[in-house]
Amino acid sequence: MSFLRWAIVIVPLILLLGFASGRAVPSGSENLWYQTLTKPELNPPGWVFPVVWTTLYIMIGLALAMIVHARGARGRGVAIGLFVVQFALNLAWTPLFFGAHLVDVALFVIVAILVVSIATTFAFARIRRGAAWLMLPYLVWLSFAGVLNWRIGQLNPNAESLVPRAQTSQML
Repeated sequence: MSFLRWAIVIVPLILLLGFASGRAVPSGSENLWYQTLTKPELNPPGWVFPVVWTTLYIMIGLALAMIVHARGARGRGVAIGLFVVQFALNLAWTPLFFGAHLVDVALFVIVAILVVSIATTFAFARIRRGAAWLMLPYLVWLSFAGVLNWRIGQLNPNAESLVPRAQTSQML
Protein backbone atom coordinates (compact mmCIF):
# COMPACT_ATOMS: atom_id res chain seq x y z
CA MET A 1 0.00 0.00 0.00
CA SER A 2 1.34 3.47 -0.81
CA PHE A 3 2.09 6.09 1.84
CA LEU A 4 -0.96 8.09 0.76
CA ARG A 5 -3.26 5.10 1.25
CA TRP A 6 -1.80 4.48 4.71
CA ALA A 7 -2.21 8.16 5.57
CA ILE A 8 -5.85 8.16 4.40
CA VAL A 9 -6.56 5.31 6.83
CA ILE A 10 -4.28 6.18 9.77
CA VAL A 11 -4.81 9.94 10.11
CA PRO A 12 -8.62 9.75 10.37
CA LEU A 13 -8.29 6.80 12.78
CA ILE A 14 -5.97 8.81 15.06
CA LEU A 15 -8.34 11.79 14.85
CA LEU A 16 -11.38 9.62 15.59
CA LEU A 17 -9.76 7.97 18.61
CA GLY A 18 -8.54 11.33 19.91
CA PHE A 19 -12.01 12.82 19.47
CA ALA A 20 -13.60 9.83 21.23
CA SER A 21 -11.23 10.20 24.17
CA GLY A 22 -11.98 13.90 24.38
CA ARG A 23 -15.73 13.28 24.30
CA ALA A 24 -15.74 10.31 26.70
CA VAL A 25 -16.19 12.76 29.58
CA PRO A 26 -16.99 16.47 29.66
CA SER A 27 -13.74 18.38 29.24
CA GLY A 28 -12.53 21.95 29.13
CA SER A 29 -15.20 24.59 29.56
CA GLU A 30 -17.91 21.88 29.45
CA ASN A 31 -16.57 20.40 32.69
CA LEU A 32 -17.90 21.96 35.90
CA TRP A 33 -15.00 20.53 37.93
CA TYR A 34 -12.42 22.01 35.55
CA GLN A 35 -14.19 25.39 35.63
CA THR A 36 -13.80 25.52 39.43
CA LEU A 37 -10.05 24.85 39.36
CA THR A 38 -7.53 27.62 39.83
CA LYS A 39 -5.54 27.72 36.57
CA PRO A 40 -1.96 28.86 36.10
CA GLU A 41 -1.33 32.14 34.30
CA LEU A 42 0.11 30.28 31.32
CA ASN A 43 -3.13 28.35 30.75
CA PRO A 44 -4.24 29.08 27.15
CA PRO A 45 -7.83 29.95 26.25
CA GLY A 46 -10.11 26.95 25.83
CA TRP A 47 -10.36 27.18 22.02
CA VAL A 48 -6.60 26.52 21.71
CA PHE A 49 -6.79 22.92 22.89
CA PRO A 50 -8.97 21.41 20.13
CA VAL A 51 -7.05 23.32 17.46
CA VAL A 52 -3.67 22.17 18.76
CA TRP A 53 -4.75 18.57 19.37
CA THR A 54 -6.31 18.26 15.92
CA THR A 55 -3.12 19.57 14.31
CA LEU A 56 -0.92 17.30 16.42
CA TYR A 57 -3.05 14.21 15.75
CA ILE A 58 -2.78 14.86 12.02
CA MET A 59 1.00 15.23 12.31
CA ILE A 60 1.57 12.11 14.41
CA GLY A 61 -0.85 10.20 12.18
CA LEU A 62 1.26 11.15 9.16
CA ALA A 63 4.40 10.15 11.05
CA LEU A 64 2.91 6.74 11.85
CA ALA A 65 1.80 6.31 8.22
CA MET A 66 5.40 6.95 7.11
CA ILE A 67 6.64 4.22 9.43
CA VAL A 68 3.91 1.74 8.54
CA HIS A 69 4.71 2.35 4.87
CA ALA A 70 8.43 1.59 5.47
CA ARG A 71 8.06 -2.15 4.90
CA GLY A 72 11.12 -4.18 5.70
CA ALA A 73 12.75 -1.39 7.70
CA ARG A 74 14.75 -2.57 10.69
CA GLY A 75 13.00 -1.61 13.93
CA ARG A 76 9.66 -0.90 12.27
CA GLY A 77 7.72 -3.22 14.59
CA VAL A 78 9.29 -1.72 17.71
CA ALA A 79 8.59 1.81 16.46
CA ILE A 80 4.94 0.99 15.77
CA GLY A 81 4.64 -0.73 19.16
CA LEU A 82 6.07 2.29 20.96
CA PHE A 83 3.66 4.56 19.08
CA VAL A 84 0.69 2.39 20.11
CA VAL A 85 1.77 2.45 23.78
CA GLN A 86 2.19 6.22 23.90
CA PHE A 87 -1.07 6.78 22.04
CA ALA A 88 -3.01 4.46 24.37
CA LEU A 89 -1.63 6.43 27.32
CA ASN A 90 -2.58 9.65 25.53
CA LEU A 91 -6.16 8.44 25.12
CA ALA A 92 -6.34 7.54 28.83
CA TRP A 93 -5.27 10.99 30.03
CA THR A 94 -8.54 12.88 29.38
CA PRO A 95 -10.80 10.43 31.26
CA LEU A 96 -8.29 10.33 34.14
CA PHE A 97 -7.96 14.10 34.43
CA PHE A 98 -11.40 15.41 33.48
CA GLY A 99 -13.54 12.39 34.38
CA ALA A 100 -11.90 10.88 37.46
CA HIS A 101 -10.27 14.17 38.60
CA LEU A 102 -7.04 12.30 39.30
CA VAL A 103 -4.66 15.20 38.73
CA ASP A 104 -1.60 13.43 40.20
CA VAL A 105 -2.25 10.19 38.31
CA ALA A 106 -2.80 12.19 35.12
CA LEU A 107 0.55 13.91 35.68
CA PHE A 108 2.26 10.52 36.02
CA VAL A 109 0.53 9.40 32.81
CA ILE A 110 1.59 12.52 30.88
CA VAL A 111 5.20 11.99 31.97
CA ALA A 112 4.92 8.38 30.77
CA ILE A 113 3.45 9.59 27.46
CA LEU A 114 6.35 11.99 27.05
CA VAL A 115 9.00 9.35 27.84
CA VAL A 116 7.49 6.78 25.47
CA SER A 117 6.94 9.46 22.81
CA ILE A 118 10.62 10.43 22.98
CA ALA A 119 11.53 6.76 22.52
CA THR A 120 9.03 6.58 19.65
CA THR A 121 10.58 9.64 18.02
CA PHE A 122 14.08 8.12 18.19
CA ALA A 123 12.75 4.84 16.80
CA PHE A 124 11.02 6.74 13.99
CA ALA A 125 14.23 8.68 13.24
CA ARG A 126 16.08 5.43 12.56
CA ILE A 127 13.51 4.58 9.90
CA ARG A 128 12.33 7.92 8.47
CA ARG A 129 13.73 11.24 9.65
CA GLY A 130 10.62 13.04 8.39
CA ALA A 131 8.47 10.96 10.74
CA ALA A 132 10.64 12.00 13.68
CA TRP A 133 10.38 15.67 12.72
CA LEU A 134 6.58 15.33 12.62
CA MET A 135 6.69 14.09 16.23
CA LEU A 136 8.62 17.10 17.59
CA PRO A 137 5.67 19.54 17.97
CA TYR A 138 3.84 16.76 19.84
CA LEU A 139 6.77 16.40 22.25
CA VAL A 140 6.81 20.16 22.85
CA TRP A 141 3.05 20.25 23.49
CA LEU A 142 3.22 17.22 25.80
CA SER A 143 5.90 19.02 27.80
CA PHE A 144 3.73 22.13 28.02
CA ALA A 145 0.66 20.05 28.93
CA GLY A 146 2.71 18.34 31.63
CA VAL A 147 3.65 21.73 33.11
CA LEU A 148 -0.02 22.78 33.06
CA ASN A 149 -1.06 19.51 34.72
CA TRP A 150 1.66 19.93 37.37
CA ARG A 151 0.73 23.57 38.10
CA ILE A 152 -2.97 22.74 38.33
CA GLY A 153 -2.05 20.07 40.88
CA GLN A 154 -0.01 22.60 42.85
CA LEU A 155 -2.72 25.27 42.75
CA ASN A 156 -5.51 22.81 43.61
CA PRO A 157 -4.17 20.32 46.19
CA ASN A 158 -7.66 18.95 46.90
CA ALA A 159 -8.83 18.93 43.28
CA GLU A 160 -10.32 15.43 43.50
CA SER A 161 -12.90 16.55 46.05
CA LEU A 162 -14.09 19.80 44.45
CA VAL A 163 -17.22 18.37 42.78
CA PRO A 164 -18.54 14.85 42.18
CA ARG A 165 -16.96 12.75 39.42
CA ALA A 166 -18.61 12.84 35.99
CA GLN A 167 -21.05 9.94 35.75
CA THR A 168 -22.03 10.20 32.11
CA SER A 169 -20.35 10.00 28.76
CA GLN A 170 -20.78 12.57 26.03
CA MET A 171 -20.42 9.97 23.32
CA LEU A 172 -24.12 9.82 22.53
